[in-house]
Amino acid sequence: MQHFDLAIIGTGSGNSIIDERFSSKRIAVIERGSFGGTCLNAGCIPTKMLVHTADLAHAARHGARFGLGTTVEEVDWTAIQERVFGRIDPIEASGREYRSGHADNSNVTVFAGTARFTGAKELGIEPNGGGRATTITADEIVIAAGSRPTIPGIAGLDEIDYHTSDTIMRVPELPKRLAIIGGGFVAAEFAHVFSALGVEVTLIARSSTLLRGEDADIAERFTDIASARWDTRLARKTVRAEALDRGTRLTLEGPAGEELLDTDAVLIAVGRTPNTDLLDVPAAGIRTTSDGRIAVDEHQRTSIDGIWALGDISSPWGLKHVANHEQRVVQHNLLNPNDLAVTDHRFVPHAVFSAPQIASVGLTEAGAHAAGIDIDVAVQDYADVAYGWAMEDKDGFVKLIADRATGQLVGAHILGAQAATLIQPLIQAMSLGFEARSLARGQYWIHPALPEAVENALLKLPARR
Repeated sequence: MQHFDLAIIGTGSGNSIIDERFSSKRIAVIERGSFGGTCLNAGCIPTKMLVHTADLAHAARHGARFGLGTTVEEVDWTAIQERVFGRIDPIEASGREYRSGHADNSNVTVFAGTARFTGAKELGIEPNGGGRATTITADEIVIAAGSRPTIPGIAGLDEIDYHTSDTIMRVPELPKRLAIIGGGFVAAEFAHVFSALGVEVTLIARSSTLLRGEDADIAERFTDIASARWDTRLARKTVRAEALDRGTRLTLEGPAGEELLDTDAVLIAVGRTPNTDLLDVPAAGIRTTSDGRIAVDEHQRTSIDGIWALGDISSPWGLKHVANHEQRVVQHNLLNPNDLAVTDHRFVPHAVFSAPQIASVGLTEAGAHAAGIDIDVAVQDYADVAYGWAMEDKDGFVKLIADRATGQLVGAHILGAQAATLIQPLIQAMSLGFEARSLARGQYWIHPALPEAVENALLKLPARR
């Protein structure tokens, strides 16, 4: 049985813990899948590379309103995939090779397999491809094993060839028709990607609005836009899947009763499940939350001394930038056990890279009311600033929510072009405690640039009382 000073389960953000400060420690790194985790291989990076391609195609299909006769004459799916995975796959391979064989990592042993707890500080590792399991022990363990797509209980689903976000980007050819089951950000992003590339998309959501976790005004506006662009089936439950000679037939239940939908491919996009169950954490005595995540404190410590967790397996946000922040906290705490750092989850932003983009930070309007905060709300349409007018943008808007007593922002929500970029000064203002109107008046805002929509929204908030 091999013993290590530190064992790290998962090579997403967990892989970044190891630097030259750990050179004196004997370290085990365990990865059951692709090196680099979800973000590199099947999440943030490849999807946004596809989104950029989709944005270009979508713009080309709508050039007429700007006096341009633009069209998309050809979609070379193989070339699109090569641009994405021809760059990502070598990064994955080089990351694995670096950790496994580079001189800088002579103190690191990489195990390709699935780790399971067999005791508080003991792990059994079942190698990928079969073979004899290995048992190791470690003084400290970091669990950064991520999450996987959630598979709903739909009758017949196991009998068809369905896809998840892990597989859909690697299909050998574009389907003519794609049914997407889900109404969240993964569904919205892939609906944009495939429809922009010429696929007939049907979006099936159990709720009456898409992106229901967003502020109500954002969700309602996006649902209206999506319903005009895609075949959007709201308030529908997918109850059965059946394989046809070519394609799949889905049975949906909705307000008008049962309906049938035939499609060439099915994408399941209903959320993600933390990989806690794959680790057999009860064997280590590690406490979990009611939704299956590993419970951690503000230092990212689990209920067992010397065992830490970070990222999707313990975080309710499931965002790479949150996992990276938590990784830095865990790294500091491993190196400085007498001076523990604390995670800062006060203002966690997120974005949805669909068409249009969405970005959000802080409380929704309903959330602010539920928290008992006396608020002011300001809304600024893109169309009423010069660059939004130039873009012919009739849908985009900025919505700000401020605490009436302090004048500070408690929430910011943007729908429209460049939303994920435009929201950054608002994240900064909230994190540093800037008063909203001073943020507007305390600096220059370039005219005529799109950030003027943010500036004008700030100026619509009343002065602090």
